[in-house]
Amino acid sequence: MADALSVIPASVVRNLSDKLYEKRKNAALEVEGIVKQLAVAGDHDKITAVINLLTTEFTYSAQANHRKGGLIGLAAATVGLTSEAAQHLEQIVPPVLNSFSDQDSRVRYYACEALYNIAKVVRGDFIVFFNQIFDALCKLSADSDANVQSAAHLLDRLVKDIVTESDQFSIEEFIPLLRERMNVLNPYVRQFLVGWITVLDSVPDIDMLGFLPDFLDGLFNMLSDSSHEIRQQADSALSEFLQEIKNSPSVDYGRMAEILVQRAGSVDEFTRLTAITWINEFVKLGGDQLVPYYADILGAILPCISDKEEKIRVVARETNEELRSIQADPAEGFDVGAILDIARRQLNSEWEATRIEALHWISSLLNRHRSEVLSSLNDIFHALLKALSDPSDEVVLLVLEVHAGIAKDPQHFRQLLVFLVHTFREDNSLLEKRGALIIRRLCVLLDAERVYREFSTILEGESDLDFASIMVQALNLILLTSSELSELRNLLKHSLVNPAGKDLFVSLYASWCHSPMAIISLCLLAQTYQHSSAVIQSLVGEDINVKFLVQLDKLIRLLETPIFAYLRLQLLEPGRYIWLLKALNGLLMLLPQQSAAFKILRTRLKTVPSYSFNGEQFRRTSSGNPYQILHHMPSGSQINEDGDGMQDGGNSHNGINFALRLQQFEQMQYQHRMHAQAQAQSRNSSTTSLSKEVQRNEEPRRPSSSDMSGPPSRSSKRGPGQLQL
Repeated sequence: MADALSVIPASVVRNLSDKLYEKRKNAALEVEGIVKQLAVAGDHDKITAVINLLTTEFTYSAQANHRKGGLIGLAAATVGLTSEAAQHLEQIVPPVLNSFSDQDSRVRYYACEALYNIAKVVRGDFIVFFNQIFDALCKLSADSDANVQSAAHLLDRLVKDIVTESDQFSIEEFIPLLRERMNVLNPYVRQFLVGWITVLDSVPDIDMLGFLPDFLDGLFNMLSDSSHEIRQQADSALSEFLQEIKNSPSVDYGRMAEILVQRAGSVDEFTRLTAITWINEFVKLGGDQLVPYYADILGAILPCISDKEEKIRVVARETNEELRSIQADPAEGFDVGAILDIARRQLNSEWEATRIEALHWISSLLNRHRSEVLSSLNDIFHALLKALSDPSDEVVLLVLEVHAGIAKDPQHFRQLLVFLVHTFREDNSLLEKRGALIIRRLCVLLDAERVYREFSTILEGESDLDFASIMVQALNLILLTSSELSELRNLLKHSLVNPAGKDLFVSLYASWCHSPMAIISLCLLAQTYQHSSAVIQSLVGEDINVKFLVQLDKLIRLLETPIFAYLRLQLLEPGRYIWLLKALNGLLMLLPQQSAAFKILRTRLKTVPSYSFNGEQFRRTSSGNPYQILHHMPSGSQINEDGDGMQDGGNSHNGINFALRLQQFEQMQYQHRMHAQAQAQSRNSSTTSLSKEVQRNEEPRRPSSSDMSGPPSRSSKRGPGQLQL
């Protein structure tokens, strides 16, 4: 300090701390002259002493005017050193940088001014302090004082000029600092950062693209800024980088893909659009680099397909198609399981378009990588079954296509139908609302006969008898009404003459026994009229309840549809189809006379010719009933099932043992009656509030009540299956 005071007059030292700017300025000019003389003389020790004096006694002083004088003095000393200033920068720059955080805004302003002047002198030698200067400028860009901000902007422009012309700037050392600052929310800082990114990217020797993954997320974060100017600057920077990516032979797509996937789910519309646009380009350009990231990318694309913004939807769909068209190999890192998991999760999306595309992906993977998909079947099968309840018909149809693709293998075919039956059992509303659509579509995709045979096998052993009855009724209605099953109906129509028809009839019969109306429908469809009449006669002990009558009503109305046109035409030959007449009259006798179904069937039977032909004689009874038909034939002869004159005794034909079938039906119906009785008893016991004494008094009356019911009375006289044709 003594050395410094020996070369700097006391008046200069005093004026450096004066409150008047002009005095401080004049004192600084004198310091500049003194330092210049010392530099010419090569007396760097005294120069060091002068700088130390300015630093310790002025810039670190508690007095604001001292600090101001110290800053202007350091700048003046640098100007005096000119080309030799570089060797003293370690002493000069730190105290100036320290002043950037001074509480006095005027001190901060003079610090900007001092560093500006220092930078003008040393230029490229200044780069060694770049990170510290950048950090300081970053803070000053958001300074509360407008003058300080203005001074910082001037300094910032100068520093940018120095960096762009310097060959000493280290981008590797700068990037960590930039990455750290990118998450700042202050709009002034954001503008400052985008400005620097743009400037550095414009320098040919600086590879900002190589470090783009380090600050890409920050740029995307700025796209949702409240300031339009900041959004515009960030978008401009991103657009420039995307163009560079298109023209660059080497890009780190992987790291950036992770960022884009996150940003594609942003709540900000503009951010989503930009992210999905980048992903679109990446899918086109990324090649093998993106293979490990396909699942994540798909997870970002699928929700955007249903975005409320049309531009996003268009780009997302294009990207999705582009991604699906790529022929990736699991050996190259293509994770089929991960893609399936994404598609499975998107099946729960609230948006129909997303669910549809998820199913397209599953279908596509099934076609290309069948073994890998089947190995992960347990992970997606439940979701695929659940999707059958989707409110969208298009989704359900696509799910069925996927199921059909899986069910091409025999073991998966049975598994599908078993699970489908289980699903219908657990969710009766699904069977009611979508059962017909599901079953019809499966019949188209997987072969109707195969599907119905398998359903019949599964339902034959169904323990839930109520569900089995409902399911059989649904299958029967589809069989009788669906255009997709016309070939199956034609096959059944020839059950008495065609071995294939016979096998199908017998196969369905076992489970159709769960529903009397289903069995009767099947027999009428197969033209086994004698057996259908026997089945109707066996219903004498059946509980004719509302459910029974509803099913019977449906059957009567079905008989009036085009499906049974052949049957109605056969009524023109009552002599040949005597058992058909008897079966229909039997159905008529089961209907209440005031019901609409009774009137429909009675009206139809009135049209049956009452005259005789082909040796068959019909006459009205004395009571005037036009439906009682007397059939006169030679002793011992009987009409067979198809009425072609062949004798089968009514028990078997074409290998069908009708007596055994009837016994099978009666046994199944007996099980249903016992089940219904057990349920009734359970309901009674759960609701009764009578005392034990009252219950004991009631016990003697129970048998007589039971005797009055149809099923026990019938079983007491004859076991199931003993009714003779």
